[in-house]
Amino acid sequence: MSSRLHAAAGRVGVGSPSRVAVVTIAALVLALAGCGDRKKDKPASQTAAKVNKEEITVHQINFVLQQQRGLAPEQAASAGKAVLERLVEQELALQMAQEQKLDRDPRVVQQLEASRREIVARAYVEKIASGATKPSPEEVKTYYDAHPALFKERRVYNLQEIVIQAKPEQVEALRSKLASGKDMTEFTNFMKANDIKYGANQAVRPAEQLPLASLDKLAQMKDGQSMFTVTPTGAQVVVVVAARSQPVDETRATPAIEQFLLNERKRKMIDDDMKALRGAAKIEYLGDYAKGGTKDVTAPAALEPVTPPSIGPVVLPSTPIPSAAPQVEIEPLNASPASAPASGTLEKGLKGFK
Repeated sequence: MSSRLHAAAGRVGVGSPSRVAVVTIAALVLALAGCGDRKKDKPASQTAAKVNKEEITVHQINFVLQQQRGLAPEQAASAGKAVLERLVEQELALQMAQEQKLDRDPRVVQQLEASRREIVARAYVEKIASGATKPSPEEVKTYYDAHPALFKERRVYNLQEIVIQAKPEQVEALRSKLASGKDMTEFTNFMKANDIKYGANQAVRPAEQLPLASLDKLAQMKDGQSMFTVTPTGAQVVVVVAARSQPVDETRATPAIEQFLLNERKRKMIDDDMKALRGAAKIEYLGDYAKGGTKDVTAPAALEPVTPPSIGPVVLPSTPIPSAAPQVEIEPLNASPASAPASGTLEKGLKGFK
């Protein structure tokens, strides 16, 4: 095609309209040819969908998938499609919100700014935490040996909890009644007679899902024994209905201990850095906040990458609570009691560990 164009160009004058037309056609042909070549070399599109004029990219889908912990590789494809559908609906809502100028609403603007501040602040905190070093094998072994209730002597507990709302002057009477009572029925009747409100709960929990502050006491208790704890709202009674031994050897526990100690180091580095920043900064509290001191102020929990150690009595919610102990990967627990005690065991245990 190029030779024919040159031949045609030679038959017209240099400045004639015909020559200009031929040169223009030649340029267009070359441009189209170049576009065709570039199209062959162009990588696959990163656009996963178009919603009106806006694009949803593969990068957006991948970002959401990266936030899903424990997602198996074979689930990625189906999960990606589900994420895309959610992003499509999100984009539709976003477009309507912008059309109605909701993105200019003062409350929305405030939420956007708060999210931006948290994201940027978290990026700084994560950068500080990234400097933490991995614990040595000696440190891992030391932790393993120092916490037999979590590993060598680990047990799975079937616990019954009674949360009691009581006045401070009623607490000692409750403790005394629990110790001297014949059975739990007598104890609950005492609370009813004195118009003391309470609630009961029962759950199966392995050692690592219990607060470390209470674990050593629970590890010493036998089936049927109970523990009485004073709380800010009254008291709490925890009864070991039954417990079965399920030890974890050092090899199996090592990865969990390493991660736990690493997280603890990260938390300490963040705390130390925040204290240094507070010491170097000029912080002035004004208005209603000028009255309070700053000695006990700590960074918001949302800025911390790990859960701080649990403090206080045992808590038995319907789902496992976050623990300050290493979480060892083991087979799923049987939700049923480890072993049902005899009818008199629980009553007998009320006079046990207090």
